[in-house]
Amino acid sequence: MVSRRKFLQVGGLAASAASVAGSSPELFAATRSGEPASFAKLQSMRSEAKPITLEERQQRQQKARELMAENHLDAIVMMEGTSLRYFTGIRWWGGERLFAMVLPAKGEAFYVCPAFEEGRAREQINQAPDGEHADLRAWQEDESPYERVAQGLKDRGITTGTLGMEETIRFVFSDGIGKAAPQAKLVSGTPVTAGCRMIKSENEIALMRLAARVTIKAYEAAYRALRPGMTQQDFSLLVEGAHTKLGFPGSADVQVGEYSAFPHGSVTPQVIREGTIVLMDGGCTVEGYQSDISRTFVLGKATDKAKADKMKKVFDIVHRAQSEAVKTARPGLECGGVDAAARKVISDAGYGPDYKYFTHRLGHGMGMDGHEWPYLVRGNSTILAANMTFSDEPGIYIRGEFGVRLEDDMHITENGAELFTPQSQSLEKPFA
Repeated sequence: MVSRRKFLQVGGLAASAASVAGSSPELFAATRSGEPASFAKLQSMRSEAKPITLEERQQRQQKARELMAENHLDAIVMMEGTSLRYFTGIRWWGGERLFAMVLPAKGEAFYVCPAFEEGRAREQINQAPDGEHADLRAWQEDESPYERVAQGLKDRGITTGTLGMEETIRFVFSDGIGKAAPQAKLVSGTPVTAGCRMIKSENEIALMRLAARVTIKAYEAAYRALRPGMTQQDFSLLVEGAHTKLGFPGSADVQVGEYSAFPHGSVTPQVIREGTIVLMDGGCTVEGYQSDISRTFVLGKATDKAKADKMKKVFDIVHRAQSEAVKTARPGLECGGVDAAARKVISDAGYGPDYKYFTHRLGHGMGMDGHEWPYLVRGNSTILAANMTFSDEPGIYIRGEFGVRLEDDMHITENGAELFTPQSQSLEKPFA
């Protein structure tokens, strides 16, 4: 699955700070280096990130084979994307040219690759579970890559088998494979890929926990550098710069005032002023694993007491809903039950029914994609299991006024659930 958020690599803290200072030079105290004072203590946390090992990738492939047998699949096909990286460590990009890995339930995997890319492919495959003796089948520009796939299936004795296609493969590729291997049955490979990826290893949990910590530190540093008059872009640049100084690419979408009632934001340019409510939503990537955190706060003190009281009331309701979700989530419960628990808090407080103000599901699975299987949504009967990871992000959105969303990343433990980061305390103290 593809996240709704595109994490941007940024050039460095100096560029971010310079951009902000250039638009609002009088707005925040800076060190002699030109960075915000709140950035001074930020240090790279990159040494804390432990890469996924070759042994773990081998274990993942073995688990995939077990799930293929359970789901009556003879092989799965993967192309560029997070599933290919999950099982092999290979980071690929190739556009319209087919590069594929076929992992059979029995026997060795094989790869199909553009001939002119063979050097780049072998460089990475040598570091994958297949190692230096991988079966790689190259195709020239005037040849059909699909015939290479069909021949590989024939060589593995599964010409008439059932082939699971990883869900992000584009139609043009799956259609080409289907025509070249017409006796094969093409089905979804999600029971295998998601079946493996839904349950995180100890190392994956550690990477996600680190990503969440990094993002909270970056958010707080940016928040403490925020001053009235900055634009949403100024603030976003601060968030990017703080992530960069901490050693990882990260970013945040920022929505201000009435536009915070748009859950995924507005394209309207916005300025942050004293008393304005601000919703920030973003995260970072640590060794391929994501964080996804939202904070809603008011800059300074709200000037309209009635509006301030309403915003505080809504914040408290959303906070209770987020807490209820953590208290409810546990192994053995259906995914939909966690959404129901949080939604009941919001509806009982007068912001229902259903999706009237809490307009989206409670949360989504997380891992190498910001959004992946499974989902905390009404009707999802998937049973929670230990070491699943989700966002926990209830919200109330009042069009024309404001919105409040609180989001932290949630880990299903052996007996319940935990958040990777402390909950926001209040609109005035989001990082106390």
